[in-house]
Amino acid sequence: MNILLVNPPNCGRSVPEEQYGMDSIRQIFRGEPLALEALAGNLTDHAVRILDLKVTPDGLDDALAQFQPDLVGITGMTCEANAIVRIAGQVKAQRNALVVVGGIHASNDPDFFNVPAIDYVVVGLGKASFRDLIGQILATGNGGGIPGVAGTDPGKRLQITPRVYDATDLVPERPPAYDLVAANRHQYRLETLGLSMGFAITAFGCPHRCNFCCIEALTDGRYLPYPVEAVVRDIRLLGDVPVIRFVDANTFQDVARAQALCRGIAEAGIQKQFFADVRADMVVRHPDVMREWKQVGLRAVIVGFEEIDQLRLTEMGKGCRADDYRRAIDILHELGIAIVGDFIISPDYSEHDFAALRRYIRETAIELPILSVLTPLPGTPLYRTMADRIVIHDLDFYTLTNAVVRTRLPEKDFYGLYAELTKAFHRKPAV
Repeated sequence: MNILLVNPPNCGRSVPEEQYGMDSIRQIFRGEPLALEALAGNLTDHAVRILDLKVTPDGLDDALAQFQPDLVGITGMTCEANAIVRIAGQVKAQRNALVVVGGIHASNDPDFFNVPAIDYVVVGLGKASFRDLIGQILATGNGGGIPGVAGTDPGKRLQITPRVYDATDLVPERPPAYDLVAANRHQYRLETLGLSMGFAITAFGCPHRCNFCCIEALTDGRYLPYPVEAVVRDIRLLGDVPVIRFVDANTFQDVARAQALCRGIAEAGIQKQFFADVRADMVVRHPDVMREWKQVGLRAVIVGFEEIDQLRLTEMGKGCRADDYRRAIDILHELGIAIVGDFIISPDYSEHDFAALRRYIRETAIELPILSVLTPLPGTPLYRTMADRIVIHDLDFYTLTNAVVRTRLPEKDFYGLYAELTKAFHRKPAV
């Protein structure tokens, strides 16, 4: 079977840019489509191509005409959901291939894709279930009944056969098909830092329950780590890519495994730099682990601070104490590990809140603050809590840089302060 896997183009819209001419808020990082590479790695007995429309936004027509796929798989985030439906319609009009949609939005709001142009929706991890679906279609002509997959039936609710996710869904013995995006490798860069970067899976899922987070639906709340030897193998497969970004919501969640991976990298003689996600409370409890990782090349960590106010942290279900943040920052800086700090700006922010966050970032000297707007993504607990406050329902605006609920400040003032804060920290950091 000819299978085309499609990564949607950059398609999010911006209220501050479109309505107020503020263009300093946009933050775009073009990373490789690892989810599609992972799917392709488990389809070795098929002819598979990956089309990254973030690199070649006008490439779909040619890919359909030249490759003539029998099946097209599309993945995407919430802000790409409308684009996915449009791509599916183009596929049906030009090729009439089977269309399968998966990814984070499909996992949290699968009924959004219950439309005529889409044939199947994959919910949660798809590396195993997508292959199961293809196998059954080839064998019987119908993909019904596959756990984690639903056949579309427009006008009715999707009937999804439940799937209990475990380590077998990771199919760790089949590495990502990195070779399918080799021609685009030079495009996958973090321009803010001037770094070429490759992605390696270390785990899927997260054991924590932050109310704004959409990750839970991928694994039904389970945390599923990759075997150490598979991670080391994938790092090697990335060849001479100098920086590896571990794809994991919390790379050091299991301290013993984090140490085992650190030793595995050292024993393999790998000389690269690494970016990893880490919780502040873990840094405070285990500075020795961070020290070990620094020795094997840990260059920077992504820390989800989210908020600096303890009450707001508690309301988010974050489970961290604001008091731990400064201790974690001091430990990381003493070790020479740079910090990419994720902060979430509430639509309820006042001028005082913006000023307090600016002071905090300056005082702590966080190398690269990433500032997003609290967004109730469909399928999350936050969405259910804030549903009656939502004033923007067009998912194109769910980029995490738009306030889709009414702001406490006048909207123009809110975006003005957000833009000023973003611009203030858009220097080239020493990460």
